[in-house]
Amino acid sequence: MIKFADNTTKQQVWDMWKTVFGDADSYMELYFRTKYKNENTLLYFEGNKAVASLQMLQFNFTFCNTEIPIYYLSGVSTLPDARKKGYMQQLLIESYKVCYDRGIPMMLLVPQEEWLLNFYGKYGFAQTFDTGKETLIDIKELLESHSNDILAAYKEFDALFRNQDMTVQKTYDDFKAIVDEATLWDYPEKKSLIGMARIIDANMLLNIFADKYPKVNLQIDVIDDLIPVNNTTYYINKGIVSTHVNNSLPIINVDIRQLAQLLLGYNTYINDKDLSLTFPKKSPQMHFMME
Repeated sequence: MIKFADNTTKQQVWDMWKTVFGDADSYMELYFRTKYKNENTLLYFEGNKAVASLQMLQFNFTFCNTEIPIYYLSGVSTLPDARKKGYMQQLLIESYKVCYDRGIPMMLLVPQEEWLLNFYGKYGFAQTFDTGKETLIDIKELLESHSNDILAAYKEFDALFRNQDMTVQKTYDDFKAIVDEATLWDYPEKKSLIGMARIIDANMLLNIFADKYPKVNLQIDVIDDLIPVNNTTYYINKGIVSTHVNNSLPIINVDIRQLAQLLLGYNTYINDKDLSLTFPKKSPQMHFMME
């Protein structure tokens, strides 16, 4: 049985996190104080015991120069005795339904281990972010340059990323949590993170894309085995997306993973065909995610 967490089950989420990830209490206290929300936490129960869980943290993401809401998957975990029973698959599919109903068109995550790229790939996630080569802004130096005025430091931090396309954005509250986390670990060096994206509402994202690139004229046949509404033929013509047949348009066939890479400009090759003239190459970035 799947349910949202509530105040009576929050402790079970904490205990599961501690069992699976083994993080320090100081970090967990910060995370559960600043990020955790019952209404964004799904639990799988065996009887009255929560045995698997995931959390959906909301951020904004700049997509085609438009800020859209996204959910970042966090705390994805199953207790050792409950693994290999398909519980996480059910939780992930339920999270897609929640996202769609709430108007969240895309989910992101950071795989903590390489094998997870294949695991999440089975559920429609595609790698769309690479590990950064350059060190990001030093939070300690940033604070000191503003005499520890955290609001002034945030404004400079925000200015670095707000106008960058295909980038996860941070609010002032997000930044305060970033500062608190950096303080916990003595301000470690940070780089952009490897990450994956999962399209939840292809129609919404394609409409934003078409509006940004009105010269694109294309028929896209999309295959999505887990979100039926995405399993559609879309016709893009002069900035408009339609499902009405227009056989005069050039055709590409993609699965939902390939579509994510094309729309984010991460991989513009499909079947050895370079589509970068249609889907401009970008450098998606995800960083400072309380990893």
